[in-house]
Amino acid sequence: MRCFMERLRKNNIALVYAGGILLLLLAVAFGICLGATSVSPVEMLRAVLSGKTDSPEARILLYVRLPRTIAGIVCGSALALSGAVIQGVLGNKLAAPSIIGVNSGAGLAVTVCSAFGILGGWRLSLFAFLGALAVVLLVSAVASRWGQSRGTVILTGVALNALLGAFSDSISVFAPEVSIMSKDFRIGDLSSATYTTLVPAAVAVAVATALLLTLSNELDVLTLGEGSAASLGLNTGVMRAVFLLLSALLAGAAVSVCGLLSFVGLLVPHAVRRIASSESRHLLPLSALLGAGFVTLCDTLARVLLAPYDLPVGIIMAFLGAPFFIFILIRGKGGAENA
Repeated sequence: MRCFMERLRKNNIALVYAGGILLLLLAVAFGICLGATSVSPVEMLRAVLSGKTDSPEARILLYVRLPRTIAGIVCGSALALSGAVIQGVLGNKLAAPSIIGVNSGAGLAVTVCSAFGILGGWRLSLFAFLGALAVVLLVSAVASRWGQSRGTVILTGVALNALLGAFSDSISVFAPEVSIMSKDFRIGDLSSATYTTLVPAAVAVAVATALLLTLSNELDVLTLGEGSAASLGLNTGVMRAVFLLLSALLAGAAVSVCGLLSFVGLLVPHAVRRIASSESRHLLPLSALLGAGFVTLCDTLARVLLAPYDLPVGIIMAFLGAPFFIFILIRGKGGAENA
């Protein structure tokens, strides 16, 4: 019986991997083929292969749909993976980057950079990472000092989101060029993604993802608690800092491209834990895979739902994520329990 259950579990995880890959492939196909403009994939491909890169069909593919599709993959995987890591390190399943203020920290750094004319490149990703890192370290310190209960972490995140948002709004008042981009940035949007912003963010996400996948066993040990992890020989202080640094790098890179996209880091890791496994060796890659497909699919939906009007993908994510967040809070008895 035990062997049968183990085999059933492995088959279930394999099906989830297969489903995640299929979801991502479909999301990429829809992202490239569908949009507000009625252009067939054959026409776009023919224009690119014939060298007519200045034609409308080629420009739609190369400078509109392809960057947005890549941005959905990069940002979706980064935010979902960052959420899974933060939840494990803090021991709280509600500690998603957008909820505890990590995204807002990165967003404030991006707003400051924009006010000084830094609109893309590695410097924008670097400052977004530093902003996210500062917040995640602060939240970690609060959780360690006053407890890791849902209420402590969530209320700290609410306060930080409000405070950092106020700083960002203050900068927008005095910098008109920042206020122009402020609306879509604060909602979460992929329409402004360019190769200039995508390349450094994608490199940062790829490096952080590769490192995290090699540290999945250490993350599992760390989630056992400080005492248990130390008794097993893990240097908890160093590993905690490494995981927080990598999660901040992921969140910062994503925010520099898509803005303050919410709920990805909450929805996807929860879904993976329920349908597959809580083991980090499966949780991390599946979160990245499903997060990439999910955000890319939602962005395509945002483009075609009210075409020719282009909704920011953050609106779709809010409609999906907010009810789920409320459900988790109610299930957890109002935040009184530990995650």
